Amino acid sequence: MDVLHLLDDPQEWSAFSRPDTHKAGCWESNLLIEGMHCAACALTVEDALLSVPGVLTAEVGAGSHRARVVWASDAVQPSVWMRAVQAAGYRAVPANDSFARERRKGEARKALWRLAVAGLCMMQVMMYAYPAYVAAPGDLTAEMEQLLRWASWVLTLPVILFSCGPFFGNALRDIASRRVSMDLPVALGMLITFVVSTAGTFDPQGIFGREVYFDSLTMFVFFLLSGRWLELRLRDRTAGALEALMNRLPDSVARLCDDGNFERVPVRRLLAGDVIRILPGETFPADGLVIQGDTMVDEALLTGESRPVLRGVGSTVIAGSHNLSSVVQARVERTGEQTRFAQIVALMESASTTKPTLARLADRIAKPFLIAVLLAAGLACAFWWGRDPERALMVAVAVLVVTCPCALSLATPAAMLAAAGMLARRGVLVRRLEAFEAMETIDTVMFDKTGTLTRDAMVLASTQVREGVLIEQVLGMAAALAQHSLHPVSRALVAAAGELGASPSWKAEAVKEVAGGGVVGKVGAGDVPLVSTDVRLGSAAFCGLELPRSDSLQACLSDERGWLATFELHEDVRPDALATVAALQREGVAVHLLSGDGAQAAARVAAQVGITEFRGNCSPQDKLDFLNNAQRRGHKVAVVGDGLNDGPVLAGAHVSFAFGQSVPLAQAQADFVVLGDQLGAVVRTLIVSRRTLRVVRQNLWWAAIYNAVCVPLAVVGWLPAWLAGLGMALSSLLVVLNALRLSDRANPQGKV
Repeated sequence: MDVLHLLDDPQEWSAFSRPDTHKAGCWESNLLIEGMHCAACALTVEDALLSVPGVLTAEVGAGSHRARVVWASDAVQPSVWMRAVQAAGYRAVPANDSFARERRKGEARKALWRLAVAGLCMMQVMMYAYPAYVAAPGDLTAEMEQLLRWASWVLTLPVILFSCGPFFGNALRDIASRRVSMDLPVALGMLITFVVSTAGTFDPQGIFGREVYFDSLTMFVFFLLSGRWLELRLRDRTAGALEALMNRLPDSVARLCDDGNFERVPVRRLLAGDVIRILPGETFPADGLVIQGDTMVDEALLTGESRPVLRGVGSTVIAGSHNLSSVVQARVERTGEQTRFAQIVALMESASTTKPTLARLADRIAKPFLIAVLLAAGLACAFWWGRDPERALMVAVAVLVVTCPCALSLATPAAMLAAAGMLARRGVLVRRLEAFEAMETIDTVMFDKTGTLTRDAMVLASTQVREGVLIEQVLGMAAALAQHSLHPVSRALVAAAGELGASPSWKAEAVKEVAGGGVVGKVGAGDVPLVSTDVRLGSAAFCGLELPRSDSLQACLSDERGWLATFELHEDVRPDALATVAALQREGVAVHLLSGDGAQAAARVAAQVGITEFRGNCSPQDKLDFLNNAQRRGHKVAVVGDGLNDGPVLAGAHVSFAFGQSVPLAQAQADFVVLGDQLGAVVRTLIVSRRTLRVVRQNLWWAAIYNAVCVPLAVVGWLPAWLAGLGMALSSLLVVLNALRLSDRANPQGKV
């Protein structure tokens, strides 16, 4: 029964689609495509989708088996373009379909059964074929040889009818649709081998009766299925970061009712303001605020923070993070598409469906290459037919099998998906896979200052006090007032007082905060009030003072006698900023700092982190002009910003990083989004990009050399079918294993 029409209800669209922010009235859907095996399959699905009026763009990843479809809701319904995918012989499943994983597990079990049947039958067929290889002339009677052939034929039937089922099914689908995929030459090779061997079994005196190839056929099928099964396992491992992230949200959660009891409700029914209870081991289903309890939370996949973090009353929790230790209650603040979790998923979905330049080139080559394979096999068969028809057909089989371009199509996406998965586990999301290609060539990095090289927090740099007053005394007074404010300057003064060991006996009463000015209140030490008048902490104007102009941020403290102290504060430079800049310079990258703050502030931060090329007082246009000038001189520039006011320069850079958790992720212009607070992620991404492109080139060279060597051997008849199958399976497996090295490197060289 066709249930696709149920997806035409607009209320269901949000389950697998989101409105396209760039095109009014359009939606972007993310799907899993079942039944794909190669790059030619990806192109076929893309063509089927783009042939539907109303579908604006369609991208299908051969490595991830995911598709991104942008469609106009006033021109087409989801069921229409999903049926187009079905008509092409594939199945489109919403990416968050809760049954998709179970179906994939079912397919994996079937693949394992096909492999087991092929392996068992291969061993038995090899046992029956062995006497023919080792027997001397006259050792085997004609009747015994014929009996062994019949036994081999019977044991080969389960391989052909069951193990080879997907190959024949896909080939028939391709023929019916008048197209070519990588399964077509493989299926032809299997069919020809079986028909030739069957003819030799039924008619030993005929033109094909000299030899049968059941052993070669079963070995070929076993090797091919082994390679595909291992590819499936490895692909799930390398691209598994996305699925691990998407499947983190629970189906239901305990919500507080009006009567004070908790009831289980679907997560999709949560609204802002609801109170939910999260047990140890459960996942937070929405962004919210803890209102009861303290617990340790695992946020590794969402922020890049590898260690559990403490979350107590008043702390923010994010959807997708795991509650590890205690029961907590939280008030929901954001649900669905508004959560940070949904924005991260959107970025990872985008990365899994984008196609790098090298992958698109391989896809374009795949179909013409397959046609060339069929022609080469036909010509080789025609060349040998006059000499030996039986050998002619087996030469054609070897050509069909050995030249299958699976390794070529997997070379790029396998490596880049492995690298993207590894970076995702370390807090760096890749929005576009082709960014790896651009990142490899980077020779210049331009940093923003505020929120990038520095953190949002402030630190106390220096303190000037009135004569006769101790620094500890004024810090204690300032901290007593600052405890009543959430302003960054107030937090910095409280932290500085704690580090200096200022007396905690200072207390403030009747404290009042004036927006944009500061705080005022009565301050005393212990039971003895300092003065009867109010003490003020804030700007010079708020304190009634006139101070010399300074590029630094200053806070003043005053009492009834006037000026009491001046606190000069600086932005807190990230702890790993100096090491990051040094690591980039060791990699041969020039580092620049461009800041909208004053020149003095820019110079101070540049000196702290080891940057010699810096500019202050830069407007967004100044940054864009610097970028354009550097690009005209031939430099490849990466821009690292906080994503808040650097949109133009992030969009214009060869590669861009949006840094900081305040970035609106879904609208970010960046190629890479850093989730945590480690600036060293920029260096890791550079090193991983260079290693990734090395692996891609190794894979492409291997695929090219493999075909250059094996095709001539197959054409001249020196490569038997079983060895051709082994070579094809091993070539694809080698490409995936080589790519897997990227995901296995837990500590890439140069990590800072």
